[in-house]
Amino acid sequence: MSRRIAVSVAAGVVVLAGAGAFALAYAGDQPPALTHSTARYTAPAGTGDGSLSFTTDVTASSGVKSVKVLAWPANSSLAKKELTAKEMTAAEAATCKPSGKDTVHCTYTTTVAPTEAKTSPHGAWHIAVLAEAKNGTTTLDTKAAGFTVR
Repeated sequence: MSRRIAVSVAAGVVVLAGAGAFALAYAGDQPPALTHSTARYTAPAGTGDGSLSFTTDVTASSGVKSVKVLAWPANSSLAKKELTAKEMTAAEAATCKPSGKDTVHCTYTTTVAPTEAKTSPHGAWHIAVLAEAKNGTTTLDTKAAGFTVR
């Protein structure tokens, strides 16, 4: 093999190794990914409480640090002014359990009292989710799931 070809091959190997290292570093900084997000609202019946349940799967290569959840009516001021990650830090936490190598299954459940249901806006609602990975990256999905209050 000529020296010129050997140098070209060596340079190509260095470029490919650098690209591979960059790809691995980039993959490590990916924000959390939300999948299979669902919400279920059950209205109170008589004097009994209703409930709101939300589930989602969160995947982050560095691990999941926290998942915050907020239900908001579609016809509220939040529809005009998008929620921010800073605002979502005060939201309620979901309970998460491991369900795979880098994935957790998160659940948020709350009761809905008859008085709350009567005074809450009727119509479409959304669930906003802020997921934070252990490496500090975040994902905010302001419409991860939806439900209707009648």
